[in-house]
Amino acid sequence: MLGGKYKIMIIHHLLSDTLRYNQIAKSLPKASPKMLSQQLKELESDGLIERILYPVVPPKTEYHLTPLDKSLKPVEDCICAFSQEYYKLCGVEDPHKE
Repeated sequence: MLGGKYKIMIIHHLLSDTLRYNQIAKSLPKASPKMLSQQLKELESDGLIERILYPVVPPKTEYHLTPLDKSLKPVEDCICAFSQEYYKLCGVEDPHKE
């Protein structure tokens, strides 16, 4: 469920708020639109995020975490802490710093 290139980072950004597609895309500039859409669809089909499509012109799409995914917050916190320590040990700057 979490085994995608950007899934953990998508979840990380959605932990704080409901976001529109463009907001998620801006927070992950290295993700191609195709890859981002695929990762979002997989997270939605796994029941971790919910997509709300508003019938307006232009279309407005918002994403937020489901209660199932909110329960993953402790796991996500551990993964973030591990990755920050890993980057320090490798002597490189964290590429995902906000």
